[in-house]
Amino acid sequence: MTWLNTPCTAFEGSQRIATGALNDVAPVAKRAVDKWAASNTPLAVLIFNDVTSEVIELDWRGSPDEFAARLAAQAAALEAPTTDPQPAAKTSSSSESPRGPGRPKLGVVAREVTLLPRHWEWLGTQNGGASVALRKLVEDASRASGVQDRVRQCRAVGYKFMSTMAGHEPGFEEASRALFAGDQAALDARISAWPVDVQAHLRKVLADALFWA
Repeated sequence: MTWLNTPCTAFEGSQRIATGALNDVAPVAKRAVDKWAASNTPLAVLIFNDVTSEVIELDWRGSPDEFAARLAAQAAALEAPTTDPQPAAKTSSSSESPRGPGRPKLGVVAREVTLLPRHWEWLGTQNGGASVALRKLVEDASRASGVQDRVRQCRAVGYKFMSTMAGHEPGFEEASRALFAGDQAALDARISAWPVDVQAHLRKVLADALFWA
């Protein structure tokens, strides 16, 4: 996915004015910026990355055409491939060096593992031996923690949006506590008086990442 295709949402004050790819949302936000600048009563216009809730910083100066050209140049700079002028020389430990008998050619990394004697004894009784048993344990633990990790990341993303758009709203501290406690009913109650579009976007951010799982 290119930078200009980043899914994002633009807010004019507390009103959501556009959502979609950055390439489509940025011109809408630019028009809002210019409108408020012309009225000498500037209002904050922000574009949020829908995945991270980071504010996407853009240079709003100039005409729409100048802005579009600068946006394209920024995208090209961000997506320009980086090259190493001096590639590292192969060493004797490269992937082509001889391997020990029985070791798979790809996908296995040998590292030291420190366990108590009883752990080694138990692993030795498992089908396939210690290595197979350890890999199975790691895979099972990874699957079990996957949902929790996703929820934790979602809460962080939701809080980042909340703190930017609603840090001044009534009940913000209580809403933050409900967010990290996973208390949906309490969060809904605390944000019920917030601007409608801010509520809607926050719920979208949380629901997309299985916040209530």
